[in-house]
Amino acid sequence: MIEEIECLVTGRVQLVMYRDFALRHARRFGIVGTVENLLDGSVHIIAQGTREKLELLLKDLKRGPILANVKDIVVVWRKPTTAYEGFSIVY
Repeated sequence: MIEEIECLVTGRVQLVMYRDFALRHARRFGIVGTVENLLDGSVHIIAQGTREKLELLLKDLKRGPILANVKDIVVVWRKPTTAYEGFSIVY
């Protein structure tokens, strides 16, 4: 069963390749959705996949790339509302 998470990632997560990190890890798990930087310095992620794969992605997102310092991730689990065909960075 496909589920969806919406995440707000805070900390040092911009200018450290966090979006690219999220993209690569989501694609590795076969997860679809989007990742984008927000004006307040946080990163917004919508991801869809099985609960097991989404939990694996969350574990990686909490760690982040080597230069990142993830302070917090607020996660909302819900039923998918939009169909995504892949995982992409929103610019």
